[in-house]
Amino acid sequence: MAVTPPESGEKELTAATAGLLALEHVRKLTMKTPVGVTMVEPAEDGWVAEVEVVEERRIPSSADMLALYEVEMDLDGNLLAYRRTRRYGRGHTDPGTGGR
Repeated sequence: MAVTPPESGEKELTAATAGLLALEHVRKLTMKTPVGVTMVEPAEDGWVAEVEVVEERRIPSSADMLALYEVEMDLDGNLLAYRRTRRYGRGHTDPGTGGR
């Protein structure tokens, strides 16, 4: 499902659309399978989202390696920056940092 940013003159980018755009940006750049969006929040000049990705598939799937990517976008949903912030095994508990 392709998501496109709003055209000029259309209403502002919503958090939901920003999250979907973040998924698409990470999928295209990493060529890996996104699992979902774990966080979307407005930033001073746009949006910041966090996307969980399957980095390595293993057998059994409970041994998969996952990662969190932080995505920064402008107010139109254009990618400004992205970075991997955390890598971990599926099922490992988060120590309360939320990946940040």
